[in-house]
Amino acid sequence: MKRLLKGIAIFFVLILAAYCAYLLESTGNQDSMRQAIDDWEITWTNEFDKNITKQELEGLPGWTHISLNSPTPERPQGAIAQWIKITLPKLSSGSSTILIDKIYGKHIVAIMNGTKIYESERDYNYEINSVLLPLDEVNSDSTLYIGIFSQNRIGIQGTIKIGVYQDLIKEYVRGNIADFILGSTLIFIAVIMLACTVFLRSDNLIIWLSLCVVFLSSGVIVITYSSFLYWLFEDKGKLYVTLFDIALFILLPSFTFFFERVFGAGYYSIIKKFRNFQVVYSIICFFVVIFHEITSGKYSRMYGFVSQELLGYIMIVQFVLLLSIVTFYTFQKNKDALIFTTGFLVFAILGVGELIWFYSQNAYYDLYLWKWGVISFLISLIIILGRRFSENHEQVVEYSKQLEMFNNELQRSEKMEIISEMAASVAHEVRNPLQVTRGFIQLMAEKHENSEKVYLNMALDELDRASNIITDFLTFAKPEVGKVVTLNLLQEFIHIEGILVPMANLQGGKIAVNIPENLLIRGNSSKFKQAIINIIKNSIESLQGEGDIQVWGYKEDGWVFIHIKDNGEGMDSDVLARLGEPYFSNKTKGTGLGLMVTFRIIEVMQGEITFLSEKGVGTEAIIRFPSRDA
Repeated sequence: MKRLLKGIAIFFVLILAAYCAYLLESTGNQDSMRQAIDDWEITWTNEFDKNITKQELEGLPGWTHISLNSPTPERPQGAIAQWIKITLPKLSSGSSTILIDKIYGKHIVAIMNGTKIYESERDYNYEINSVLLPLDEVNSDSTLYIGIFSQNRIGIQGTIKIGVYQDLIKEYVRGNIADFILGSTLIFIAVIMLACTVFLRSDNLIIWLSLCVVFLSSGVIVITYSSFLYWLFEDKGKLYVTLFDIALFILLPSFTFFFERVFGAGYYSIIKKFRNFQVVYSIICFFVVIFHEITSGKYSRMYGFVSQELLGYIMIVQFVLLLSIVTFYTFQKNKDALIFTTGFLVFAILGVGELIWFYSQNAYYDLYLWKWGVISFLISLIIILGRRFSENHEQVVEYSKQLEMFNNELQRSEKMEIISEMAASVAHEVRNPLQVTRGFIQLMAEKHENSEKVYLNMALDELDRASNIITDFLTFAKPEVGKVVTLNLLQEFIHIEGILVPMANLQGGKIAVNIPENLLIRGNSSKFKQAIINIIKNSIESLQGEGDIQVWGYKEDGWVFIHIKDNGEGMDSDVLARLGEPYFSNKTKGTGLGLMVTFRIIEVMQGEITFLSEKGVGTEAIIRFPSRDA
C-alpha cells in the first residue's frame, strides 16, 4: 500500500509537469501573422431579436466605445441583451479566422454584411463561450455584429484574435486540453484507489474511501468547469453542469469527513457538526437540482442562489474554519497537521482569494487558480494517508513483537508453574535424607584415616552441591522476599564486592563498582545479594581469563537502575532469548536454576531485568527496581 501511494504521488507529479508544459507551450506559441482587436463598441437593448436586419443594427442608439482593459460596463435597468460592433482590420489571404476566447451569454448570434454566420443557444446555466468564426480577405474593413442574450453575465471578456485557422484552433486546444489531462488524472487515481479497497483492513477503509471520493469529485469538477468541453460538445452542456454541481455537493462534505478522520471531531465536536450540516445542505441541493430539471429552469435564480452564491459562502466558512483548526494543531507540532496546513493553506488562500475576487467582479471572473490549490492539497492528502498507513504498519509490527513476547512469557510462566509445583512437593522430602546421610558420612570421615577421608570429603562436597540445588528449587518454588527493609545499594554492594573480588582475582579479572550513596530500594538483603551474586558470578565465569566487570547504578524517573557489564565471551541471540528458561544453561555443568532463581527474586521485588549481549564482545545486565521514594 505504501508503494501504491508513492506511485500515485509520482504519477501525480508527472501529470502536473505535463500540465505546466501545456500551459507554457500554449502561452509561448505566438504566430507572427496573428492580429489582435483590443477595442469595440457596445449597446444595450430591452429585447433580443436574433433575426434583426443590418439597417436595424446600424440604427441602434447608444453605441459606446470600450477597450479590452476597460472596466466591465454596467448593465442598464431592464436590459436583457447586448450588441457588440467590431470593425475588422485589413485581412490578408492567410487571416481566415476570428477567435473570441471568452464571451459570456446564453444565446449568441454573429451577423456580418446582413448575414447570420453563427448562432449558439443554451438552455443550461453556463454562460462561458468561445466563438470561432470564418473570415475571408473580402471581409476586410467590414463590420461584425455580435448579439448576446443573458440575464446574468454578459459580454466579451477575453481577447479577440485573427489568424490562420489551423494555428488558432491548435492554440485554443492546447490552452484548454490541460484541464482534461488534470481532471482525467484525478479520476484515474480515484478508480485505482477504489480498486485497491479490497486489500484494505476495515479500520483503513473509511478514510481511504473518503479520499477516493475527494479525488473523483475534484476530477469531475476540473473537467466540467472547462469551457473547452462545452465548446466541443455543446449539446451535452446540461449534463456537464449537473455533474459539476453534484460533484461539488459531494466534494465538500467528503473533504470535511477526511479532515475529521485525520484530526478528530475538534473542540465541542465543531468539525463533526459542520460536516453534518454540509451533508444536510448537500441533500437539499440534490433536491434543488432535481426540482430545477423538472421545472425546466423556471426558477433558475433560486437555483443559482442555492447552488452558487450560498454554496460559495459556505466554502469560505469551511476553509477558514478548517484552516484555523489545523493551524492550532500545527503549533502543537503535529506532523500531519503541518503537512495538511502546507497543502491546505495554498488551496484555501487561492480558493478564498478567488471567491472574494469573483464576487467583487460581479462574477465577471473565471476561477482557475484553484486548480493549483487542488493539486497542492491532494498531494498533501496522499502524503498524510501514506504516513497513516506507515504508522499502522509499524503498529502491526510492534503488536506482532509484543504478541511473540507475551507468548514466550506465557510459555515461560507455564514451565515455571510446573517446576514450582514439583519443587515444592519434592524438595523437602529429598533434603531430609540428604542431611541424615551427610551427618553419618561426616562422622565416618572423623574416624577414618587420611587416605579414606579424601573420598568421604568428596562425597560431602557433592551432598552440599545437591543441597544447594534443592535450596535453589525451594527459592524458585517459594520466592517470598521475607522481611522487607530499606536497602542502601552502596552498602549492599560493599558486601557483595568483598565476596566476589577474590573469586574474580583468581580468574584474572577485575571488578569495578561505582554506586552512589543515595540509591535506596525496598527488599530483602539476603535475596538481593543472592540475585546480584548469581549475575556477577556468571560474568566472572564468562571472562575465561583476564577481563573487566563494571558495575554502576543511578536513579531515573522513579526507578533505580543497576548495570553489570563484562567483556567476556558474550552470547548469540538464540542463547540470549532463552535466558531464564527452566533447566536452560550454556555451561557444561550448569543446571539453569541460578538465573531462574535470579529472575524470580527480581520479579518478586517488583523489578525487571534485561540482558544485552554480543558474541565475542561481552554481556550487560540491566536491572531496575522501584525507588523507595516512588
